[in-house]
Amino acid sequence: MDFKLDTQFKPRGDQGQAIEKLTRGIKNGEEHQVLHGVTGSGKTFTMANVIEKINRPTLVISHNKMLAWQLYQEFKDFFPDNAINYFVSYYDYYQPEAYLPQTDTYISKDASVNKKIDKLRHSAVQDLLTRPDTLVVASVSCIYNLGSPETFQQVSMDIRKGQTFKRKGLLSALVGLGYSRNDFAPEAGQFRAKGNRVEIHPPTGEEPVTVELDKDNIGAILLKKGEKNSVKIWPANFWITPENKLKIAVNNIRAELQDRLNELKKENTPEARVRAYRLEQKTNYDLELIEEMGYCPGIENYSRHLDFRGPDEAPFTLMEYFPKDYLTVIDESHMTIPQIRGMYAGDRARKKTLVEHGFRLPSAIDNRPLNFEEFEQRVGQSVYMSATPGDYELEKSGDENVAEQIVRPTGLLDPVVEVRPTEEQMNDAMAEIEKRIENNQRVLVVTLTKRLAEDIAEYMEEEGLKVNYIHSDVHTLERPVYMKKLREGTYDVLVGINLLREGLDFPEVSLVVIFDADKEGFLRNETTLLQTIGRAARHVEGRAILYADKMTDSIKKTLKETKRRRKIQMEYNKKHGITPETIKKKIAEMPEELFATDEDEDKDMAPYKKMAKAELEKEMKKAAKELDFEKAAKLRDEIKKLEN
Repeated sequence: MDFKLDTQFKPRGDQGQAIEKLTRGIKNGEEHQVLHGVTGSGKTFTMANVIEKINRPTLVISHNKMLAWQLYQEFKDFFPDNAINYFVSYYDYYQPEAYLPQTDTYISKDASVNKKIDKLRHSAVQDLLTRPDTLVVASVSCIYNLGSPETFQQVSMDIRKGQTFKRKGLLSALVGLGYSRNDFAPEAGQFRAKGNRVEIHPPTGEEPVTVELDKDNIGAILLKKGEKNSVKIWPANFWITPENKLKIAVNNIRAELQDRLNELKKENTPEARVRAYRLEQKTNYDLELIEEMGYCPGIENYSRHLDFRGPDEAPFTLMEYFPKDYLTVIDESHMTIPQIRGMYAGDRARKKTLVEHGFRLPSAIDNRPLNFEEFEQRVGQSVYMSATPGDYELEKSGDENVAEQIVRPTGLLDPVVEVRPTEEQMNDAMAEIEKRIENNQRVLVVTLTKRLAEDIAEYMEEEGLKVNYIHSDVHTLERPVYMKKLREGTYDVLVGINLLREGLDFPEVSLVVIFDADKEGFLRNETTLLQTIGRAARHVEGRAILYADKMTDSIKKTLKETKRRRKIQMEYNKKHGITPETIKKKIAEMPEELFATDEDEDKDMAPYKKMAKAELEKEMKKAAKELDFEKAAKLRDEIKKLEN
């Protein structure tokens, strides 16, 4: 299928010329282009039009899970009939494996996997391998090791009606693809086998496929919507290696282990002997699990051998699953590019310490994200999207490949910016905030430190305002809840540091207050000031107040750029008779795919509540054997309830 844009909107303002310029550049083979669009100018809509015109698979990279979700929803609305996917880290919580030599502290990997996001990741990969009309919105998780796409396709299994397949062979093949058997309450990536019927639950969470066996043949393939003649069964995880290759990989891991043990023994020190013992025990335990189950916790640390890559060879990532002519859109590029650039070094330093002290084999270092040079080699033709593009994007593109989008479709101007002295700044800010609240408008207050954000929020609450604070200590999954409550009016004011900037839509916000605006640095440079001020750019009465006692270079540049933009916008409005109007945008429901609710957990456990104690004990032991200790603990609790 082709990409088909389904919307009542038409390009307005600068959008038309930006769409034309970017489309022409891509078709002419330009590798790098910039969409320099002010906040609220409809950059996503512009790119949707470009994607429809060039009609290629597209990767959209965002630096933030929630912004990626916002883009995912917008592209789904624009392309309802195409394959729009969401690919981010599937961890709700992640503590990587680490070792701290200074205190001799080993920290084991601890993670909470979000099953909903895991299903979405599988959907993204399967669509990339089967549909040309696929768009994937991803976080920087897309530069991390994912396993070989060639192997992923090779091991997938095509089942056809009439095909010769013994029951034992079918069950064995499913286990080889990473599926586990669950005859009571199968979930995504599991199967149920009773009599001549095998019910397979795809890892995407889609409806199960029921295979009916007629002696040694496939008699029927059934889905809820009817019977099919054939179906493809994809692997249940990305770390699947064909059995013949798995034996070779295991032998290679053992050979590396022996080489490393010999190195440590040559050192002939007590520390080296401890490291050798530790490494031998840990690696052999993992190998036993791989040989018996085809999997072990932390199997990605052996990915170099499983993928048959050489030392220092780049890992396979989501980008390898795209066809060669794909397009890359890097959202909020001034933030996303530095984030991609910084991933490799930190990961390597942590792994190197683990290797040196005998917790991992040297090949574990090759389970890593791409370094920036490797990323540049693999990325498709790129469009960098930002209101404040960085030096990297501008240098790569050159002036001739920058499409400016300054005029907003709504006619809105950049917010009016005032610089006021810090004397009596709190009283002055409170007076301005109260005016906005009287008109049912919202306010963002930006500080430099977490402590100050909390203190200001506490003071405002004592003064009777509906307020909350938000910073990096607030749980990741609670932040979007606070932002939604601001839009709904549960809060009138949200106080934060640097989390209230790129890409977040707050049409109800008419005032941004920035304290300590003259404290030059990362949080008060021109880019950050422009982005923060931009949060008020979706309201017709948008205004920003900077409290400062001196005019820094960043403030001067911010005022100059804002003045330039407002002049262009006003001239356009006057010429076309446009009256600015506040953006109206519905308040979206919370993204269910990002949150595991109590209701979901109850639903997962519902089938087990009908079981007898003996059945529950059997399932609990099975879950423990498969190292699913969370599920085993829940089943244990169900057994205790029965006993009581």
